[in-house]
This record gives sequence, C-alpha cells and structure tokens, in this order.
Amino acid sequence: MARPTAPRRKAKFLAAAAVAAATLTLSGCSWNEALFFNLPEPATTEGAGIANLWQGAWIAAWCVGLVTWALMLWASFVYLRRWRRNRDMPVQTAYNIPLELLYTLVPLVMIIGLFLFTIREQTPVVAVENNQKETVNVVGFRWSWGFNYVDQKVYDVGTPAVLPTLWLPVDEKVKFELTSPDVIHSFWIPDFLFKMDVIPGKMNVFELTPNRVGTFIGRCAELCGTYHSQMLFNVKVVTRADFDQHMAALESQGQTGMLPSGITTGERESEGKNL
Repeated sequence: MARPTAPRRKAKFLAAAAVAAATLTLSGCSWNEALFFNLPEPATTEGAGIANLWQGAWIAAWCVGLVTWALMLWASFVYLRRWRRNRDMPVQTAYNIPLELLYTLVPLVMIIGLFLFTIREQTPVVAVENNQKETVNVVGFRWSWGFNYVDQKVYDVGTPAVLPTLWLPVDEKVKFELTSPDVIHSFWIPDFLFKMDVIPGKMNVFELTPNRVGTFIGRCAELCGTYHSQMLFNVKVVTRADFDQHMAALESQGQTGMLPSGITTGERESEGKNL
C-alpha cells in the first residue's frame, strides 16, 4: 500500500483543522468560551486588569500547549516512520545538556513572568485607600449572608430559602468589610472577578468600584458545611437615587442598627487602623 505523500498529509491536516474550526463555530461556542472558559465581562473598574491577567495567562498556556503537542506529534510521526523503515531504535542518550537547560530555564522565565504580572495587577486591587463612598460590612454565617450598610446604619439579611440582595451604587467606590461569627466562608461575585475569604475573628477588607448597572449573582466559594451550596445572594448595582431609596425603605421597615458580625467594636477599630 502506497504511503501518503507530503502534500496529501498537509491537505489532510488542513482539512482536520478546518473541521475543528467549523465545529467550534457551528456549536455556538464563542472564542471567550473556548479559549478563556467564558470569563465574565468585568462589572467593576478594577476588574479590567484582572481580566487582562486571566486572558494573558491563558494565551501563554495555549501557546505552550500548542508547541508541546506539536513536538509530541512530530516526534511520534517522524520517528515512527523511521522505525517502520529501518526497524532500528533511535540513538539513546543519557542526557542532553542544551535540552535540559532549555526545559529548566524556559519554565523558570515563564513562572517569573506570571508572578510579576500577577503582582502588578494584584497590588492595586487589594490596596485599601479608605476613600470610599460607602462601606458595607458583609457577614457570612451558616447558612446565608447579612449586609450591614455602615454609613446608613441599616442592614439586610437573608436565608437559604430567601436570598438576600446586596445593593451598591454605580460608579462609586465601596469598601467591603468581611466578617463571620462561625466558620470560614468566601465572598465571591463572579462578575466582579474578585473573591476573598471571610474568617471568624478577623476582618478582611477590600475596595471595588462597580461600574455597570445590573443584577449579578454572588456565592460562597469556600466549602463551609452542610448547606454551603445554598449560600447564594444577589447583587444589584443601581444609581445613587435608587440606592438611597432602598436604604430609606430598610429604615422604614425597622432594619436599623448592625447585625452581629462576629467581631467586636474594639476589634473592628483595631483592624481598621492596621489597614
């Protein structure tokens, strides 16, 4: 049986690539879904840098993967043909200094690069400047969430059956103070591209600026116990007028004061000074 010529092999490879591209297109799968695993569009000012870091990391990973797969396939096909032709094993070597330097230094350079890019994007995101327009004390408890609007002196709370809703004003920096009275939880809003642990006896803090009006889903990202999967909440980013109206509605419903946060006033003030 005649072996395929080089042009025929190339034509088959191009045909396979075309079929793969057509399958991706016809399936309705976008490039964001295929390459970046459907990264949400950032809904905060700070989220743009996080999105760039995620996409850049995946582009680098795909490039490494493609080169690796190409080398593996090349070695498999080329040396398989030689073996079939000559029935001789390739020359075996105990070591290859240039090759070993290559696969040691290249990953090291890549890891250092990822580390530097991560630090560059992470530093401004976790920085706390205390120039926020609103402060929200997020209380994660078994098995739901409570939100103390510190400046407004009102609160909202939910249950696994009735999800709470966190209201935030658009285009205004918000300081989040995360506390828990029981076990470790994790406060995560996927569209904000950010999450942070909620630890008993400690107040974790971060600041974000929502920049897109809409309703988003939040959840607990830490396996915290029996009803972890039901620790969901909604997030509504609204105009300042709508935000003030909702704060007034909470006050009129008698939801004034602060929910127990698992951290004392003295500890809260101490945590604030240490930031």
